[in-house]
Amino acid sequence: MVVEMSQKTKRKVPLGSPMFPDRPPRDPGERLHRKAERRAFAQRCRAIFDRVAPELIAQHYDWSIMIEPDSGDYFIDPDPEVAFQKAKGKHPMAVIMEMRLNETGTCGKI
Repeated sequence: MVVEMSQKTKRKVPLGSPMFPDRPPRDPGERLHRKAERRAFAQRCRAIFDRVAPELIAQHYDWSIMIEPDSGDYFIDPDPEVAFQKAKGKHPMAVIMEMRLNETGTCGKI
């Protein structure tokens, strides 16, 4: 059996020109609007985390917590994937934020 490899084509894009010229340019206001929405989402999740974390950290230190801010629901599990599946099982269309039950709420290192 002979397997044919497809040829990769390289497209040179002149400096300063758009990578995808068929796409319309994004509106700067839209970018700022999305940034503001993400910041508001994070603040709502942080408020829920700050409310429930002190009592959960004592027994479930460093577990994953998935937060759905519109309902105020949160789901915890030592395995982040299991916690995410619990959250998506109850809120299949919602955006979920993952945090850790520790002093800062961060999930990893930078």
